[in-house]
Amino acid sequence: MGKMDLIADAIVNISDVRKLKKKDYVFAEIAAQYGDPPSWSRDQGFVSLCKIILEQQISLSAAHAHYFKLKSYLKGLSPQKILQLSDEEMKQCQISRQKAIYLRELALAVIEKRIVFKNLKHQDVAKTREQLTSIKGIGEWTADIYLMFCLQNKDVFPIGDVAVIKTVKELYSVETIDEIKILAEAWRPYKSLAAYFFWHYYLSKRNRY
Repeated sequence: MGKMDLIADAIVNISDVRKLKKKDYVFAEIAAQYGDPPSWSRDQGFVSLCKIILEQQISLSAAHAHYFKLKSYLKGLSPQKILQLSDEEMKQCQISRQKAIYLRELALAVIEKRIVFKNLKHQDVAKTREQLTSIKGIGEWTADIYLMFCLQNKDVFPIGDVAVIKTVKELYSVETIDEIKILAEAWRPYKSLAAYFFWHYYLSKRNRY
């Protein structure tokens, strides 16, 4: 495990990894085959949430390309700069019409202080999720990813993530979302770490690192 894994409040840390492996042998088997997952994290704030919005329903590589094109065009990323872009400029940056709407809605919410990023870390998960999903274009998946990667919340399971769900169905005798939700309760309070293991398995098996 790397240096990041030693940080006690990170999702991936030695103590929690050991406890999760004891709860469920599947995680020990994943680790035996591919090692423990990386301690993925992102900065908190507007830029990271913009990136997550761009990642909705497309490949990470495509989303990153769109993000870097937008960032380069604007010479930085801020709510004010997003709101100054025309539809045509968004299109030139490969931002779809729908996602342009979502980015503008987020920018407006920040400017109007309907969302204050520095406060999110100190709120309970339910309140943070409610605030995030009140913004057009931010659904449960986007909120989950922000909670996990940016706020490092340890007990979130991204039920809307295709890779995670596909991996769970491969490794367990479950078929429906309801069955997966019930299964995930067994991993509490390390549901985020469980998801990290499933992403790690999914990427490692397909040589996508």
